[in-house]
Amino acid sequence: MTTTPASQPARPLGLDDITVIDDSKLKKAVTAAALGNAMEWFDFGVYGFVAFALGKVFFPDASPAVQTIAALGTFSVPFLVRPLGGVFFGLMGDRFGRQKVLSLTIIIMAISTFCIGLIPAYATIGLWAPILLLLCKLAQGFSVGGEYTGAAIFVAEYAPDRRRGFLGSWLDFGSIAGFVMGAGLVVVLQTILGEARFLDWGWRVPFFVAGPLGLLGLYLRHAAEETPAFTQQLERMEQGDRDAIKERPGVSFREIFTRYRKALLICIGMVLVTNITYYMLLTYLPTYLSSSLGYSEAHGVLIIIVVMIGMLFVQPVVGFVSDKVGRKPFLLIGSVGLFFLALPAFKMIGTDNTGMIFLGLLVLAVLLNCLTGVMASTLPALFPTRIRYSALASSFNIAIILAGLTPTVAAWLVESTQDLMIPAYYLMAAALIGLTTSFFLPETANRPLRGDTPNASSRQEARVLLQQAYEHIEQNVEEVDERILALEEQIEKLRQRRQTLVDQHPRLD
Repeated sequence: MTTTPASQPARPLGLDDITVIDDSKLKKAVTAAALGNAMEWFDFGVYGFVAFALGKVFFPDASPAVQTIAALGTFSVPFLVRPLGGVFFGLMGDRFGRQKVLSLTIIIMAISTFCIGLIPAYATIGLWAPILLLLCKLAQGFSVGGEYTGAAIFVAEYAPDRRRGFLGSWLDFGSIAGFVMGAGLVVVLQTILGEARFLDWGWRVPFFVAGPLGLLGLYLRHAAEETPAFTQQLERMEQGDRDAIKERPGVSFREIFTRYRKALLICIGMVLVTNITYYMLLTYLPTYLSSSLGYSEAHGVLIIIVVMIGMLFVQPVVGFVSDKVGRKPFLLIGSVGLFFLALPAFKMIGTDNTGMIFLGLLVLAVLLNCLTGVMASTLPALFPTRIRYSALASSFNIAIILAGLTPTVAAWLVESTQDLMIPAYYLMAAALIGLTTSFFLPETANRPLRGDTPNASSRQEARVLLQQAYEHIEQNVEEVDERILALEEQIEKLRQRRQTLVDQHPRLD
């Protein structure tokens, strides 16, 4: 719903105020966002699945366990610069538009990923090898700081209100697909080349694939148009709307952290539970299966690939159902499920039975789907258009710092304690965060983004949304009237109390 400042007379909301989304533009927007996100997670997937190889190539003098921790540590360190990228790209996205920023982030991501494949081994250039690897990962971390949040906003601002959950779910569909592509390519290369040639040069091939993927993603994003919500914001400013100019992008982060504190905390909580589970399942577990449980790399990766393929089918279903029953139930189900089922799942994973391992991973995967299926449609709805990118990118990447440490901390804890259930306890702690967040999360399904007018798929749907908007306004008016009545009663009681006190004093009137 649009907000009307107190200094400007309100006008009735009409049918023309509801944006009817062009279907062809919508498809371009979703495809461009999802493909770029797939490329981002293609790299993360590849890195997680070849961590054992990178440890041997870039940290050859360390023990196998330390090699793995060092390689995963290089994966985690870039998360420290993601908030900087979030602030930078968030401000740019709120000032210059979502489409331009997303084109820039995918360029940086593609180049830095491609360059990882060019880095010589430690045996060739010594200490410069891990340093260059870290620099490339830092560049990736900076670009990713604005990637996911920008893509989520891009899809959310394009999506009709009644389909935002389904359309937003395709963003993380792209993430999972990127993991599948990365893992599948690693398995194929290991099978064809053998371990020796894969360690020699085969590990570089997946990173080179980022080049053409980046060009394709850049083409699609450049072809997509700016979102209707941001376009309307610009039009209001260009027309000289004093209030729109007053609320132009440029809001201080101090204001964001004070005025929108609740939304920021909800975002941080939801990102933590979702991404800790994400990195535990899709980045750390391949290493856990091989380093801690003794399975061959190919065997562990193959099981997880099958699980991820199953996740691809569940992901849009969760998004679709969330448009019917809401987002909150899925956050609640995912969090409660993790708390009670993480330990049994890891006990099944720890057996020598392939079927039990698959079942344990499947339980975690379905619970992860409950979280990822609603995240992209929920988070953008927490903030208004003028600060949406800045606020979401900042809070998202603050949480990502902690979530991104998951593979490294889990590997270190398992190595230090020799307790193979540490990852389960880790997920249970994350589940408590998600459970707490679910109680404070406002329901956003089938409602306009905060501060925006409704989006519809057709003129007929726009009429229905307009009627629902009127009903929502009537409900808000009734709530305001009730608050006014309650305040009037409190004021009258205070007046009576004052008069009683005055009556007891000879010189007060």
